[in-house]
Amino acid sequence: MSAQFIATDIPGVMLIEPRVFRDTRGFFLETFQSETYRAGGVDAVFVQDNHSYSVRGTLRGLHAQNPSAQGKLLRVIQGEVFDVAVEARRGSPAYGRIVTAVLSAENFRQIYVPPGLLHGFVVTSDVAQVEYKCTALYRPDAELCVAWNDPDLAIPWPIAEPILSPRDAAAPRLRDVQHRLIDYRAGG
Repeated sequence: MSAQFIATDIPGVMLIEPRVFRDTRGFFLETFQSETYRAGGVDAVFVQDNHSYSVRGTLRGLHAQNPSAQGKLLRVIQGEVFDVAVEARRGSPAYGRIVTAVLSAENFRQIYVPPGLLHGFVVTSDVAQVEYKCTALYRPDAELCVAWNDPDLAIPWPIAEPILSPRDAAAPRLRDVQHRLIDYRAGG
């Protein structure tokens, strides 16, 4: 059982294409196996699993935590999303760089977003269910949100008017939360 691990423009952000075994009964795949993922560049210990259900146009993000930064391993089990990771660790040589990927129940792709990066996605199908593993527990007091449409990031979202939570709709620009970011040099 092997998967393909694809490095991206942001060090540590990995796209994963699991090996899918199909036959007349359906399909089988490993969605996580610690030794395989470690060998592929995802050396993380996961402590929390989350599951979201969203309708078309829902945009969740851009989110991070500090302290208690979360790395996230995401996959879509129903529908399709346009997924975004933003390098937001102070002092990173890739600061402000973005990686985007289409994740769907049909392509089985996963993305790993290391601790300290901003993350978000928008639903591009009628509905989507997203499951993700986290390397740290959720802490409401550590939440960090950045505006999905921050002009400094210029993310090429495939939607102009997303459905947002009140928190995401009121999120500040990245430059306004610099003091809350994780320091890249400290190991994130």
